[in-house]
Amino acid sequence: MSFYVILGILIPFLGTSFGAAFVLFSKESLSDKTERMLMGFAGGVMTAASVWSLINPAIEQSADMGRLAFLPAVAGFWLGILFLLAMDYVVPHFHQKSQQNEGIRVKISKSLLIAFAVTLHNLPEGMAVGVVYADAGSLAAGSVAGLSLAIGIAIQNIPEGAIVSMPIHAMGKSRFVSFLYGVLSGVVEPLGALLLLIFSGLLLPYMPYLLSFAAGAMIYVVVEDLIPEMSQGSHSNWGVLTFALGFSLMMSLDVGLA
Repeated sequence: MSFYVILGILIPFLGTSFGAAFVLFSKESLSDKTERMLMGFAGGVMTAASVWSLINPAIEQSADMGRLAFLPAVAGFWLGILFLLAMDYVVPHFHQKSQQNEGIRVKISKSLLIAFAVTLHNLPEGMAVGVVYADAGSLAAGSVAGLSLAIGIAIQNIPEGAIVSMPIHAMGKSRFVSFLYGVLSGVVEPLGALLLLIFSGLLLPYMPYLLSFAAGAMIYVVVEDLIPEMSQGSHSNWGVLTFALGFSLMMSLDVGLA
């Protein structure tokens, strides 16, 4: 595994850690309006990445199926949706706007439940980066495609890291402990990417399914978590605008760096 591939799978985690570090310097917690804007931006990036970085390549790789080239993408997409649905029911987590715990009922702190919620967001993102690098037709092609996706996800991970650490600090945790919660929520990304890369030799024949699987998992997060949270309360149009901004940025990165 080359240095550039290792760097690529670490970039999203670095974005999360950078965002979590905001709690070390900021004196105020995030306002509702700011949180909605950040959620919208993250949703836009993930939606664009799902289409340009994952679903489109999955369909292109199935071109030999003719008019049925969409079938592997549809099948993988639904597997991703159902996988995240199962995770949503199993993994204990907490969404601030809902004020209700989800997943298996366990007696752990609300701080950990918030971190677990963002960890669920990060899991499909790490898988997406790993599968794009594993899908490389050549090392150079894989590096470019993986790098554009990694940079886009890292940018949207910056606000997600802050969304974990700053509310936890507002609950009474120290700045450093809150920072650690934010960092740990992003650990699953390089681990998920690395796991896919380790088994890439066995998975190559199923790449259209894996690419669209990651897309389905990401879209589940966007529709189930990010869009509702960016739309609650007044002035939800700010969330829509930042969604469009994130979508445009990720689309530009994916096409511009291709």
